[in-house]
Amino acid sequence: MKVLITGVNGFLGGYLASRLIKRGIEVHGLYLGDEKQKDDRIICHRGDLLDYEAMGEILKGINPDFIYHLAAKTEVEKSFYDPIQFSEVNYCGTVNLIEKAKDLTNLKLFVMASTMETYGWQPKPWKAFTEETEQHPNAPYAVAKIGCEKYLEYAGRAYKFPYTILRQTNTYGRWDNEFFVVEQIITQMLKNEDKINLGYREPYRNFLYIDDLIDLYEVILDNPDKARGQTFCCGPNNALTIEELVDKIAEILDWRGSVEWNTKPKRVGEIYYLNSSPAKAKRILGWEPKVSLTEGLKRTIKMWNK
Repeated sequence: MKVLITGVNGFLGGYLASRLIKRGIEVHGLYLGDEKQKDDRIICHRGDLLDYEAMGEILKGINPDFIYHLAAKTEVEKSFYDPIQFSEVNYCGTVNLIEKAKDLTNLKLFVMASTMETYGWQPKPWKAFTEETEQHPNAPYAVAKIGCEKYLEYAGRAYKFPYTILRQTNTYGRWDNEFFVVEQIITQMLKNEDKINLGYREPYRNFLYIDDLIDLYEVILDNPDKARGQTFCCGPNNALTIEELVDKIAEILDWRGSVEWNTKPKRVGEIYYLNSSPAKAKRILGWEPKVSLTEGLKRTIKMWNK
């Protein structure tokens, strides 16, 4: 079996590649820039999603059984300040990939990492999103991702293109990137005993540990017929406020300092509730998150302590 992972240099791509290689799968990785994956078991291909002809040559040369499309610009906040590039890379790059992939002879499934951000603004009372929840995107990043979802649906109808969409939750467990909220809180507390600086405390978020998400990708690999043409939320249905997240991490670390809130400007179109239910994935694929937030935070803290 051959699998192509776009964005193999990213957080999710690296974890997924390692897991698949352990299963004896031939893993090809697409990367952009000068630094390819350090794991030399991955067959790496340097290429730009926006280069339509180059994408065709790479895909034709590999002729993969599965494509995991993870490559994207993912920093939601930055998309407000650079909407053109986010739209080009995330939407146009995905269209290029789909158009070249639809002619492959071996392709069983094209799996795209979408996002819970596509739900955007929701009326109160808030409740966990399902696949049927109406989408109200509130960021250039989210608008581009909805465009990708709709293009896949079109390709499925027009060409019987085999796809699966995952509306992913905030995933944590990084050991080399302090930008995202869980890792940002942990690293600040480890470096500063007295005070840390954060944005605002009110938004609700749910969090999925990386191992659980990789498990879902593996389940899809093993059940392509069940996953084909489906969209899945990832959960877990356990949203808490950022302030509650800080308190939980502080308790695990026995951190006694104070938090300076509102040290960052509020993002345009801020979303105050993001939370989803994995019920459909459990019903169809038999998958649900297993790692509790407390356990996942302990594992992440251990990585940063090392």
